[in-house]
Amino acid sequence: MLAVGLMSGTSADGISAALVRIGPGRAVRILRQLTIPFSRAEQARILALRDATVAELSEANFSLGRRFADAARRVMRGSRPRVIGSHGQTVWHAPGRHTLQIGEPSLIAEATGVDVVADFRPRDIAAGGQGAPLVPFFDEFVFGGTRRRRCLLNIGGIANVTLVGGGRRPVAFDTGPGNCLIDDTVRRLTGGRETFDRGGRRARVGRIDGQLLERLLAHPYFRKRPPKSTGRELFGPGFVPARPSDNTIATLTVFTAVTIADAIRRLSAPSEIIVSGGGVFNATLMKHLEWLFAPARVVSSDTVGLPPLAKEPAAFALLAARAIQGLPNTVPSATGARRAVVAGKIIPGKVISTKL
Repeated sequence: MLAVGLMSGTSADGISAALVRIGPGRAVRILRQLTIPFSRAEQARILALRDATVAELSEANFSLGRRFADAARRVMRGSRPRVIGSHGQTVWHAPGRHTLQIGEPSLIAEATGVDVVADFRPRDIAAGGQGAPLVPFFDEFVFGGTRRRRCLLNIGGIANVTLVGGGRRPVAFDTGPGNCLIDDTVRRLTGGRETFDRGGRRARVGRIDGQLLERLLAHPYFRKRPPKSTGRELFGPGFVPARPSDNTIATLTVFTAVTIADAIRRLSAPSEIIVSGGGVFNATLMKHLEWLFAPARVVSSDTVGLPPLAKEPAAFALLAARAIQGLPNTVPSATGARRAVVAGKIIPGKVISTKL
């Protein structure tokens, strides 16, 4: 089955899209991928939506829907997928209580003529889960079933990890901040001229503030046991000092690496950590992880044929393919739900008949 996946993460840096072929068996092959960056002004508007009016949210829902539709058309490029899965843009996530992702899927369906599955999180919450993380279903589907325990780490705005294989049920959760605090601090330090620490260069020249690091690590989220999920509601701009510097960025980069490593090592001692997401391109962050996990290998998901920015859209392509078949596409051990559910709402792409 051909499917398209669309994703815009908590960093709000752009839309990632992937065209994938699913099957036979557990095969998921990425045929095409692209990332369409948001402008600085667009990113700022998206990040401000948590404080938006109802009218502003309604407008953003439709404008983002058009952007997702454009990304879908561009990645399809003449192919005819069976379904499109769109995670949308998270505006608010209160784990286990309520959640809101926008990017109107009706616009995607109308623009492409393809069935669209969107709004995945609410069904899991209805079943008693946190509503996230959802990518662990992809991790278990693609990488599970092996004798050895494997660790899949995705570093987007928020970092999440999945442990699969080894004859045990998957364990997955959000470890805490990924790129979000680093990105926020770079934007504030440069007055918006830079939106992320390219290659980890600022972190490399900055000095680590031990007192700040200790204070950040004291946050109670890091002592919670999984299942757990989080977002910018907890780790937003107010979490870091008001007067940032390269030293702050260096400290936040170490903080991100330490929280990831501590979370994983409490549960497992993996021999290999496969990393995806934008964090792969932060060389300083990756070096911290290599040091913290040594002698285990820390490698990019590229080494297993999965481009780092394609994993999450590929995951929602798979979740959408399962949804239109009426098959479960969640992992209760990851979200804490009572049972696996068929997550996502289906928007038909074309009308078969106009007769009543």
